[in-house]
Amino acid sequence: MKRPILLHPDPRLKKVCAPVPDLTDELRALASDMLETMYDAPGIGLAAPQVGVMSRLIVLDCVKEEGATPRPLVMFNPEVLESSADRNVYEEGCLSIPDQYADVERPAEVRVAWIDETGTPREEDFDGLWATCVQHEIDHLDGKLFIDYLKPLKRQLITRKMVKLKRDRARV
Repeated sequence: MKRPILLHPDPRLKKVCAPVPDLTDELRALASDMLETMYDAPGIGLAAPQVGVMSRLIVLDCVKEEGATPRPLVMFNPEVLESSADRNVYEEGCLSIPDQYADVERPAEVRVAWIDETGTPREEDFDGLWATCVQHEIDHLDGKLFIDYLKPLKRQLITRKMVKLKRDRARV
C-alpha cells in the first residue's frame, strides 16, 4: 500500500527516531509499503519518518540501469560503523523536498550494520551512489535533511519554496 510522503517543513522530519526493539508483522508490512511508495515516487531511498512513522527503518534500491535486477534493501536500526576519509560529492534530492537538488559532500565509502526483515543481523560495505543514499536515509532517522548540509541562504530558499508548494497543494 502506497503511503503519503511528508513534505518539508514538517516537525516530524526533524525528530530523532526510536530504535526498533522487535520486528513485528506490522513493521514488515510498513517496510513493504515503504518500498512500494519509494518505487512509485520514484526514488532510490525512503526513511520511516518520511511516511510519519518515528522508527529506525529505511529502504533503498540504487539499481537504476534499465533492465537490471532491482536490489531492494530493508534496514532496521541501520548504523554506520566505519566511514572512509575519501569524500564524494553527489547532487542529492529528497522525496520530502520534491524538485530541489544540491551538491552534498559525504564519505565515499561506509560500512553499515542493520537488521534485515527476517531479523538477521547484516553488515555491508557501500560505495558510490549506494554509500550516499544509505547515509542520506540514516540522516533522516536522526532528524537531519540533506539541506542541513547547505549554506543558510540556500537552505532558506529551498524551505521557502517548500512552504509555497505545501500552501499551493492545500488549496487544491
